[in-house]
Amino acid sequence: MFENALNWLVGPANSFIWTYILIGLLLAAGAYFTIRTKFVQVRLFREMFRLIVEKKDSNDGVSPFQAFTISAASRVGTGNVAGVALAIGIGGPGAVFWMWIIAIIGMATAFIESTLAQVYKVKDGETFRGGPAYYMQKALGYRKLGIVFAVLLTICFGFIFNAVQSNTISQSFTDVFGIPDWAVGIGLIVLTAVIVFGGVQRIVKVTQTIVPVMATFYIIVALFIVIMNITQVPAMIMLIIEHAFGIKEMVGGGIGVAIMQGVRRGLFSNEAGMGSVPNAAATANVSHPAKQGLVQSLGVFFDTIVICSATAFIILLGGLYESGETNGILLTQASMAVHVGAWAPYFIAVAIMFFAFSSIVGNYYYGETNIEFINANKGWKYAYQILVLGMVFFGAIAKVQVVWDMADLFMGLMAIINLVVIILLGKVAFQVLDDFTVQRKAGKNPVFKASTIPGLKGAECWEETAEKPEDRVRL
Repeated sequence: MFENALNWLVGPANSFIWTYILIGLLLAAGAYFTIRTKFVQVRLFREMFRLIVEKKDSNDGVSPFQAFTISAASRVGTGNVAGVALAIGIGGPGAVFWMWIIAIIGMATAFIESTLAQVYKVKDGETFRGGPAYYMQKALGYRKLGIVFAVLLTICFGFIFNAVQSNTISQSFTDVFGIPDWAVGIGLIVLTAVIVFGGVQRIVKVTQTIVPVMATFYIIVALFIVIMNITQVPAMIMLIIEHAFGIKEMVGGGIGVAIMQGVRRGLFSNEAGMGSVPNAAATANVSHPAKQGLVQSLGVFFDTIVICSATAFIILLGGLYESGETNGILLTQASMAVHVGAWAPYFIAVAIMFFAFSSIVGNYYYGETNIEFINANKGWKYAYQILVLGMVFFGAIAKVQVVWDMADLFMGLMAIINLVVIILLGKVAFQVLDDFTVQRKAGKNPVFKASTIPGLKGAECWEETAEKPEDRVRL
């Protein structure tokens, strides 16, 4: 009975309907937040870069940049390499344009959910934790709904997505280097265990190293390819725009496919509105909730506009996107080979290793903070860690399609719950943003106090926050 129900939910027809419902809700929420925040992602774009390198106020928690790398570790995964190629292979060059549009809109949604995570975060020893489950309980009083969300996120990110990432690493290393999948699985277990058993501080130390290195290296290679083909870049940009709005595509129905693929890739890559990133945003020690909201908004830009675009440019400049290849990894490898030759598969395999393993670490933390929401007993946490390691090994040696279908379903349910909640709580985030803007215009380093918003409850981390003398210094 369960299998029949699951097949109905994730079957081709119903999966298509679910996707349209989710995309519609994400687009509507993103547009609403963009308008209500007066295009926060545009007018405070420069501010995001200043805040990402800001130091934390004390030894508690992690820095804004470290929290950014935790979320980036989860965001930047195999989807940035294989997923973009798949979107172009199915939807054509026009999918890239719609990928950009959804990222710009999603930046506002990311700001709202991450700001709310900061407002309603809780102190946990020398660190902080929070996320959608926390603001569902503390702001709305819906603990049971928070538990449902926490369970969905833990299963989706902690177990299923980590199996997906390890499976991709295993396939890549087996194909390119000839390493048995079981050996890859054991290696991943050891690496993952060393990190996750070290707590959040070890996680941030790893992510703040891996994320900048992998992103920089990948971007440098992409820039090298773009420079090599600089005379073709104007034509490539025109190709993207023409296919996004082209009459030919509109008549043939191709424009719908381009929009669908671009929107799906943008949404599922940068995770804006899904409710996953706020778990990382809550860890940051900042003087104002809006600061980390802006930093995580920049994360959407980094993931989609920068990393996904790098892959898109490599593929489009390679000219093989019309080859009919439906396997994203193979299309990316073939396109890379056009530019750099026979070492392309090795480069892609290493890139996937960095991207996918960083996602395993980031996904693990999302599950951990939600396990602690459900039950703070350390026994639950240890059991979760063992299960995560088991799923990492399972993913390396197996391929079960229904597991990935379940991931789509769980992630869709997460997004629907989270979007409804942040729309209900949007007023709080808008007021927090207004308070931040007023203080910045006055030349202050914004400091938030819970009393600033009349009737605000559940924000104990921001109660009785005294303004420091140095906060009055004009920046």
